[in-house]
Amino acid sequence: MKTAVTFRQKLLSIQSNLLNFAYTLTLNQDDAYDLLQDTTLKALDNEDKYEPNTNFKGWVFTIMRNMFINNYRRNTRAAVMIDHSEDLYLINTPQVTETVLAPDETYAVKEISDIINSFPDGYRIPFTMHVAGYKYSEIAQRLKLPVGTVKSRIYYARKYLQKALSDYAD
Repeated sequence: MKTAVTFRQKLLSIQSNLLNFAYTLTLNQDDAYDLLQDTTLKALDNEDKYEPNTNFKGWVFTIMRNMFINNYRRNTRAAVMIDHSEDLYLINTPQVTETVLAPDETYAVKEISDIINSFPDGYRIPFTMHVAGYKYSEIAQRLKLPVGTVKSRIYYARKYLQKALSDYAD
């Protein structure tokens, strides 16, 4: 009973440190509070796995870091779109957004889309695949190109887009 009380006291005493660490990981206050809460619950659930003569703070911080990494990977995997169609139809069609854009934003989005669509296929396809979340190696494999060529084409497409949109810069 005494060790359970001591464990909880230690956990409560480092909450502010954990919150600061969570904020540095997430860069968002609400996400930091969520991560703190999840970490605290996981630490309490795994209280029996903690060895009394080890670094308690390091143990809890490791739990938080691992939870953040796992959540990040899960969110990244969920955001990746895989197009199994023969002609990459889904990647080459404009994506439907769920939010309603303001008129000036719609113009900007249309202008950006027009610029991207004006790229030659050799630059447009790797660039749109990269924006959709594909890794360089996946793009290279799909397009049967060397990874260096894919990186180069994405780089030049990005530079061309920046130059074409330079009037939007501050």
